[in-house]
Amino acid sequence: MSTSTDELAAHDSYLTGAEGTVIEVVEEGLILDRTPFYVRGGGQPGDTGVIRWDGGEVAVTDTYRRRGKVIHVVSEPRMIDPRTPIETAIDWDRRYTIMRTHTALHALSGVVWRDYGAKVTGGDMKEGTARMDFELEGISREFGREVEGRLNQELVKGYPAEVLWMARAEALADPDLIRTKVNLIPAWIEEIRVIDIVGLDRQADGGTHVRSTLEVGLVRVTKTESKGRANKRMRIALV
Repeated sequence: MSTSTDELAAHDSYLTGAEGTVIEVVEEGLILDRTPFYVRGGGQPGDTGVIRWDGGEVAVTDTYRRRGKVIHVVSEPRMIDPRTPIETAIDWDRRYTIMRTHTALHALSGVVWRDYGAKVTGGDMKEGTARMDFELEGISREFGREVEGRLNQELVKGYPAEVLWMARAEALADPDLIRTKVNLIPAWIEEIRVIDIVGLDRQADGGTHVRSTLEVGLVRVTKTESKGRANKRMRIALV
């Protein structure tokens, strides 16, 4: 039996559950043949939720990749045997909030790139809050308020967010597609997933997003801070 996992979230961010089979039991958790759980990476946390089978249920507290395998972290993985048919269900409220947060970050990146020409130097997100670092010479509270206003003006326009797949060579040939200061795409990835917030932002990304910026709602820039020369941070929160 194959030990690779079909990661369904890459193709459908709104899929809340799926049927599948346990293909391996390891010390940290369970490996499934297919999963709707997002695997931690790119600054987005891994999904939580439940795995159910005939006669049992276990909570998933994290989802991450180890040595190429997708691990669903559970407290007692030995409760279930390999080849067991299961049903999965993600914590949708948490995931949807993270999706809104992630799309807000991409919109922020698009605004700062378009209006100030600054690349991203880092980022991270949690449920409803996030931070993004930019290659800027300076930053202030006034700048944060200015960016907040421009960002919210764009979000309410309802830009659609679409998923595209591109050959690696084609994607890397587009200088605007990789918005980070350093290219973080692993060399082994041959087909690159692109999130296109049509008309606002277009960049390589593996995370989950809402279908329209209208779903994000309004965003506050809660803090601006300097993290060194030409590395300035903005923290945001969903309103």
